[in-house]
Amino acid sequence: MNDEAQQTLDDATAVLRSALAGDGAGVVGTFDAVVDRSGMAGAYGVAWCLAATMLGDDAPAGGAALDFPGIDQADYDTRWVARFVSACANDDADTGEALFGAAAADGLLPDCLLTLAGSTIATLRSRSD
Repeated sequence: MNDEAQQTLDDATAVLRSALAGDGAGVVGTFDAVVDRSGMAGAYGVAWCLAATMLGDDAPAGGAALDFPGIDQADYDTRWVARFVSACANDDADTGEALFGAAAADGLLPDCLLTLAGSTIATLRSRSD
C-alpha cells in the first residue's frame, strides 16, 4: 500500500471513530483536515473508502441497482448516500465524482458526508449482530 492509500485509510478510520462516538463535529473536522491537506480529491477518496467499507469485501462487483423505495421523497443527504454507495458498488467513479461535486456545489456536502459516516457505522453494527 502506498503512502497516499494509507493516509486515506487512516482518515477514513478517524471519520468512523468520530461517527461511532457520535461526534459529528469530529467527522466534519476530519474531512476539513483532509481537504486542507489533499483538496477535494482527498475528501472524495475518504468518502469512496467509507462507501466501500459499507459494501464490504463480499459485495458482488458491478451490476448493482439502486433499489430504495421512496428514494425520491428522501432527504437530499439520504438520496446522495444511496446513489454514492450504488456508484461505488458499480465501480462507477465518474458518477461518484459527479455526485460529490454536485453536493459540494449545492453546499450540502458536509451533511452528505455525515450521513455517509453514520450509515457506514450502522451497516458495520448490523453485520456484527
